[in-house]
This record gives sequence, C-alpha cells and structure tokens, in this order.
Amino acid sequence: MKGRENEADERLLVEAAQRDPSRFAELYEQHFERVYAYVMRRVGNRQEAEDVASDVFHQALEKIGSFEWRGVPFAAWLFRIAANATADRWRQRAREQGNPEKEPREEFDFEQANEQARLFRLVKELPMEQRLVVEMRFAEEKSIREIAETIGKTEGAVKQLQFRAIRSLRSQIEPGTRKKLVKSNG
Repeated sequence: MKGRENEADERLLVEAAQRDPSRFAELYEQHFERVYAYVMRRVGNRQEAEDVASDVFHQALEKIGSFEWRGVPFAAWLFRIAANATADRWRQRAREQGNPEKEPREEFDFEQANEQARLFRLVKELPMEQRLVVEMRFAEEKSIREIAETIGKTEGAVKQLQFRAIRSLRSQIEPGTRKKLVKSNG
C-alpha cells in the first residue's frame, strides 16, 4: 500500500512541476542523491559527477513537460537521462583523447544507488571536521598528510577524525548494507 501512496505522491509532484516548473525543486530534492550516486559511480570523479548530475537535472527540467507515466518510477526517467549524459561525457572524453573505444555497458542497480545515496546523506550529517576528512580522503582521494596540511591538524588528529567518522557511519548502516557498500567501493 505504501508503494502506491509514494507513486501517487510522486505523480502529483511531477504533474505540479509540469504545470509550474518552480515546483521541480521538490523532485530535485527527492532524487538528487540517488542520481548523483549513480553518476559518481560511473564517472569516478567528484567534480565531473557534480557537473553531470547538474546537467541531468537541467535536462529533466527542460523536458518535464514531455514526461509521461508508463508504469515506471520517475527516477527511472532520471536515470535514463543520467545514463545518456554519462555516455555522452565518455564519448566526448574518448574523442578528445583520440580513443574511439565505446563506453563499457553496465546494468543499473537501483538498490546499490539507494545505498550509496544513503551513505552520502549520512556523511553530510557527520560533524563538520569528520565530514571534511571523509570527503577529502575518499572522494578527493587525498592522503592523510595532505589532509592534515590542508586543515591544519596533525596526521594523528586526522586519523582520529577519520576513525570516528567511519565508526559513526558503521553504526548507522545495517550490517548487510555495509558489506555491499564495502564490496562495491573496493
């Protein structure tokens, strides 16, 4: 029953955004994290993922009037736009580098995207210093030493912040989900 309520609520949001594009912000808030997680997984670079995710929502806003319900969630439409946007980026990069190879095909995993989006949300909720260390360490792939120099702390303090952040994240993620996230991230 809850799935039908969510679908009905989402349908109302889409219809409202089709009548008044300023209402699209609610759809953006509801779906950004999952789309960003999907794009990040495909492009592997935070800045590029932010750019592509921005493009996805810009395109979705432009095309919201042409969206039609076909028995699949609105998110599926967004993921199709995201898949096309990442494929376009891949082809553009290949052309720029003189490499005509095609982008590797990969099936989209909604469950994994939801888990990664949840992890992004949990990271955002960490205390500021812990969040900064996690973002720099794992998203920007900086070393402990680089982070320490950037934030003006000792390497030991950075390690402690990282330890506390990971412990906090682990305590909020159920064990089955944690294994999947660790497995998918390396």
